[in-house]
Amino acid sequence: MAGHDDGKAVANGIPPPPFQLPTPDSPDVITANMFKLTELTPDDRKRFLLRNLVAHLHSFVRETSLTTAEWDQTIKFLTRVGQTCTPIRQEFILLSDVLGVSALVDAINNPPENDATESSVLGPFFTEDAPDVANGDSIASEGKGEYMYVEGRVLSVDGTPIPNATVETWETDANGFYDTQYTTRDRPDCRGRLHSDKDGHFGYRAVVPVAYPIPGDGPVGELLLGIGRHNMRPNHLHLMIEAPGYRKLTTAFYPEGDLYLESDAVFGVKKSLVVKLQTIKDEAEARKRGFPKGDTFKLLQRDIILVPEDLAAKAFKEKAEAAAKNAAVSL
Repeated sequence: MAGHDDGKAVANGIPPPPFQLPTPDSPDVITANMFKLTELTPDDRKRFLLRNLVAHLHSFVRETSLTTAEWDQTIKFLTRVGQTCTPIRQEFILLSDVLGVSALVDAINNPPENDATESSVLGPFFTEDAPDVANGDSIASEGKGEYMYVEGRVLSVDGTPIPNATVETWETDANGFYDTQYTTRDRPDCRGRLHSDKDGHFGYRAVVPVAYPIPGDGPVGELLLGIGRHNMRPNHLHLMIEAPGYRKLTTAFYPEGDLYLESDAVFGVKKSLVVKLQTIKDEAEARKRGFPKGDTFKLLQRDIILVPEDLAAKAFKEKAEAAAKNAAVSL
């Protein structure tokens, strides 16, 4: 591994390639040499990915006649993206989101299957510190927004209930902020982790999420301004569901009627994930659900249907093999 040993630079220990390469004194030779070097990659999948990455990157440089100044500006931009990242802020995911890459990867890896719940983008505000909550408890502290109760069942594609599935969820408060965006954050809020019961049921108290701007104080926000795009996301509730033997699902539910449903800045909305919130005005029902005051709350009822892992893996393998075959023909 490169580094320093007794004041001397240390190589990574890999010898020169076992073949000769022509001097890279022209654009075509540079690309040809890079293709040749990809053959050294021992892992088939990594070699396939690297070869395609090189092909498209080099083609982009040629097709656009990328200038040195533009290359330098891009390097500085990506450097700033990395420097903006923190343990609770992922600017690179945000960049991937606004370029449609996150949504594209999600769509390719999670094609609709039978009646399974469709996936959506993870987004940059997921954290690992969500607190465990019991069914019926609240993920949001008091005063964070309009009351909402979320309930449903976790089922397999054949309708079988899935007990003890992990349901992780997170959302904004009424101000349009995630807890990680507050400098005074001392604990998680508007996020939680619970488990379905023996019949697959789950339920929890939350708040109605609101539409919000993705962070505009970093390089990704500046990028959107520079290309004339808004930075708004429609209101939504994130969920991540895991159960042994099933494909992990990252999704979100989008209440209908939001102004930004069709132009979500990160391309996360799918028609099947748009939901209707019921308005419940019943003081007794509000107390039954655990809300401490008032007589009105929103109700989101939606089952979550998971795909067995073996079916998901088979479908992905077939698609990946077909993609590799098509790519090999075109390269």
